[in-house]
Amino acid sequence: MALPKEPRQKMINIMYLVLTALLALNVSSEILTAFKTVDASLQKSSNVVGLSTSQYMGSLQDKLKEPESKDKAEIWYPKAQQAQQLTVGVYKFIQDVKDSILAGADFNPAKNGDSSFKEDNLEVSTRLMVEGNLGRQLYQKLADYKKDLLAIDPLISKEFSNDLPIDLAIPKVQNKANNTWEAAYFQMTPTVASLTMLSKFQNDVKTSENKVVEFCHKQVGQVILRFNSYTPIVGSSATYLMDGQEMEITAGLGAFNSEKKPTVTINGAGATVGEDGLARQKFIANGVGTKTLNVVVNYTDQDGKSQSKTVPIQYVVGSPTGASISADDVKVLYIGLENHLSINGGNVGDEKVHPSIDNGTLDKTAPGKYIAKPSKPGTANIVLNIDGGKPQTFNFKVKTVPDPLAKVGKSKGGPMKVNDFKAQFGVRAELENFVFEGVKFNVVSYTIVFTGANFPNLQYQQVNGDSFDPVRPLIEKAKNGTTVTIDEIKASGPGGTRSLPPIVFNLQQ
Repeated sequence: MALPKEPRQKMINIMYLVLTALLALNVSSEILTAFKTVDASLQKSSNVVGLSTSQYMGSLQDKLKEPESKDKAEIWYPKAQQAQQLTVGVYKFIQDVKDSILAGADFNPAKNGDSSFKEDNLEVSTRLMVEGNLGRQLYQKLADYKKDLLAIDPLISKEFSNDLPIDLAIPKVQNKANNTWEAAYFQMTPTVASLTMLSKFQNDVKTSENKVVEFCHKQVGQVILRFNSYTPIVGSSATYLMDGQEMEITAGLGAFNSEKKPTVTINGAGATVGEDGLARQKFIANGVGTKTLNVVVNYTDQDGKSQSKTVPIQYVVGSPTGASISADDVKVLYIGLENHLSINGGNVGDEKVHPSIDNGTLDKTAPGKYIAKPSKPGTANIVLNIDGGKPQTFNFKVKTVPDPLAKVGKSKGGPMKVNDFKAQFGVRAELENFVFEGVKFNVVSYTIVFTGANFPNLQYQQVNGDSFDPVRPLIEKAKNGTTVTIDEIKASGPGGTRSLPPIVFNLQQ
């Protein structure tokens, strides 16, 4: 700020600079940290919404190739592309504004590894956004974006004229002098708070794009989920048998389609594939020793290409006097769970069988019954010392229990009716399609962020526990057009506490 020659005005300007410095000193580190936390959540939310938009666009591309949906897709796919093109321009403009503020706050991208800047500076945002013209340009860009988005098609305008999260009303302020849109948001605002507000506008833009693209897709049909990974599912009823015992092989294909069943060959012989997409074949084990049989799964992938994968199955055929270890639940030991094992010493009494494990603990619960609790992923070797004979070693794979999925009700995010969302208890973590039954995770904390309709200024709150009760007043304010992001989700369960990916809900009537 240049100082004028007139003494009275010079004194006023000096007092303004002193006041600005004093205000900067009053921005606590806790407030700055809170803004950074919200900013990170908003950027994650934008990424999640962007992935959802990409899935809709990929499905529309698929529908262009299908005779029954081609005509409609040729109408609505270009409209969805237009929404994307509009979004790219305004999103980049907001990012350029962010970069200008960061540069004004002494952020230097040339310093590798140094991301610091003057987070509590009150002058940069005021100078660039209010005294300069960036704030007015931002307002106009958002207004034009909203108008152009609604102008893509009359049906889009009818659906979203009052339902896009971009709110250009001037928020209520305590200082009546901040009577313009840019002043209400950016006058005497710390740098980190201005960046967070700009991230909020970017999130509003991405959410608006997602709503319009989803609407275009609905005019054509439901989402086509493209499978890009095919994994043979192969298992056996046992890996250790006695000579003459029966063994059953189950084989099929992950991502299977009932109209395109795989063909399965087990040990050189063809096997019938059932309605569930799995082939089952039984045979009698014979000949003592370690055996291997090959299971071949032939299938056609989603691009019409023929594929073939071979999975070897290893098993051991023992003699009637041989020792054995079998897992009562599954063939893998999991960290944090009680893995039940049956240990048999063959033709000797249970009291002469002394097992040990090199990964975790092994506790006896009854004659021949043990619980293994491994401590690290990899392998666990269980050694049997039987009546002073040569030790026998049995190997087991050790895995970590997979991460659960965060949900509200039955939903993992996306569009949700306002009243349905308000009726939910809170956030939960669910372990889907896991081999063990009854394994549970409990949500211990989360952060919830509200943007869009009824929230011109984003609001967020960190919550301990899984309940919505602490944020019920904010939830009750939500309405059609509100975006709710649940982030920083922590869930406790087998193996400790996990951090789960964020989930985003676009509330609708």
